[in-house]
Amino acid sequence: MGNVLSSAPKRPLLTAAALDFGIQWALWAVASILQTEQLYGPLYDLAGSSTFIFLILQTLRWQKKVLNLRQLVQSGCVTLWGLRLGLFLLYRIIQVGRDRRFDKVRGNPRLFLIWWTVQGLWVWMTLLPTLILNTSAKDEKLTWKDYMGWSLWLIGFILEVVADHQKSQFRADPANKGKWIASGLWSLCQHPNYLGEIMLWSSLFLPASSVMSGHQYWSVISPMFVAYMLTRLSGIPILERQGLKRWGHLTEYHKYRGNTAVLIPHIW
Repeated sequence: MGNVLSSAPKRPLLTAAALDFGIQWALWAVASILQTEQLYGPLYDLAGSSTFIFLILQTLRWQKKVLNLRQLVQSGCVTLWGLRLGLFLLYRIIQVGRDRRFDKVRGNPRLFLIWWTVQGLWVWMTLLPTLILNTSAKDEKLTWKDYMGWSLWLIGFILEVVADHQKSQFRADPANKGKWIASGLWSLCQHPNYLGEIMLWSSLFLPASSVMSGHQYWSVISPMFVAYMLTRLSGIPILERQGLKRWGHLTEYHKYRGNTAVLIPHIW
């Protein structure tokens, strides 16, 4: 393992995948053995965000040449996102005290393993364009794709941070207990945080594509995967079911859903 971490592997993308899933499965074993309420949520969330950062730093470490500006900026974007997400999720679970996501998997190691495996897939697929960039020996001149990509990333990052902050402040007010947020960015669309998430990861494909060739362009599936996960599998569908279960009997809630875009204001 020491050689894998310190020297450049022959197949860096496969090595990164092995490290990614190895981390998830090892921590799944820890969580399954201990099975404490305080451990499930924080360990799972921190494992996800920290694996992003670990793989980014590790792929930079494998480079035998001086790192170029594109690699440094791109890696900085991912690291900042990972630190922010990890701290935010940890703060949220500490405030709430119970993570209801794990009610059906608590005490079921096999089902819990699927969760950790999906998280490993999410990490690797989401990072794929940046992993290609960080393991490439190419150093092309910066172009409009780089500046546009990083600018859109910043917009998406700010959008996600502001949306999460607004929702946290809304929930912290006792007067809003049992209500849904429909103010600020949440008045423009029902899931502004997911809009920011999709935007920032999609934008990072642009700078990474500057060093791609041949089959590497297939990594465009990465932002498509993020969008599909959030809009069709783990994100919006779950929240919509939860919302209908809690407020489906309220006319005002249905008005909010009918008059507010799901993800993209004035479009969808």
